[in-house]
Amino acid sequence: MPRARDLGLTIGQYEPGPLNAITDVAGVRVGHVTLIEGARTRTGATAILPHGGNLFRDRVPAGFAVLNGFGKFAGSTQVQELGELETPILLTNTLAVGRGMEALIVHTLAQPGNERVTSVNAVVGETNDGRLNDIRAARPTLAEMRAALTAAAPGPVAEGAVGAGTGTVCFGLKGGIGTASRLVGPHRLGVLVQANYGGVLRIDGQVWHSPQADADGSIVIVIATDAPLSSRNLTRMASRSFAGLARTGSALSNGSGDYALAFATARGDLDNAACSPLFEAVIETTEEAILNALLMAGDMTGHDATADRPAQVRGLRIARGAA
Repeated sequence: MPRARDLGLTIGQYEPGPLNAITDVAGVRVGHVTLIEGARTRTGATAILPHGGNLFRDRVPAGFAVLNGFGKFAGSTQVQELGELETPILLTNTLAVGRGMEALIVHTLAQPGNERVTSVNAVVGETNDGRLNDIRAARPTLAEMRAALTAAAPGPVAEGAVGAGTGTVCFGLKGGIGTASRLVGPHRLGVLVQANYGGVLRIDGQVWHSPQADADGSIVIVIATDAPLSSRNLTRMASRSFAGLARTGSALSNGSGDYALAFATARGDLDNAACSPLFEAVIETTEEAILNALLMAGDMTGHDATADRPAQVRGLRIARGAA
């Protein structure tokens, strides 16, 4: 399946990195566990690691923003308070957040050098995949969550109906995991999204799909950069990503959960004025990552746990040059 740029869709002015993925930021790793089993299981987990070392000992600056808080984002208050990440980020479904936290705690305590650690701020985001997945079935398990962490690697990132995006629905179409990146002067910036929200899909400003579907839903936006940003400016960057979400036609409804977490792999405090190009880049990168999530997802049948019945959701199809 083609990504946005394969179809001639160019979002914004900045050039993408070599992979057009969050892993264009050196050191960043992504891992998925995808669970498609029988007629009812359509879920998974996605792990994002700022680097491959002991993150508890070598923390990275981070910022967090909320647009509408109808959702769960474990660990967010400590990120806001201290401005740093001490665990990887796990994304999963709404009822699996607790198991995700446990997986991160086990992962962190097991690392050499952490033998005396007694407090871990596990960071877990979620969206509700109950329209295609039997979300009450306690999947992913703790072991499956840990497998996503183990699978995390640099390089190309699988998109669409994978990992935490396996059972998601976006604009009444099949949603999923999407990613994109930008080169901003000497710096790189990448975004990964878990897209599971509603509204009227717009592509490059044009209405493309107006479903007769619920406008509620959620998105998690994870931003990485090698620019030396303080936690304050990372929070500012995270809040700008919602402009990219809005450009896609999100309803931003009462029942939406819209969360963004940004981290930097370098420490420092870039001048405020120098942040403006990065702010602009995060808007267009978020927009493109969402489009990639939709385009790479394909059709899916599953189980609508909200109505206890079989479900079918089609993927977004665009002919080359049509948009």
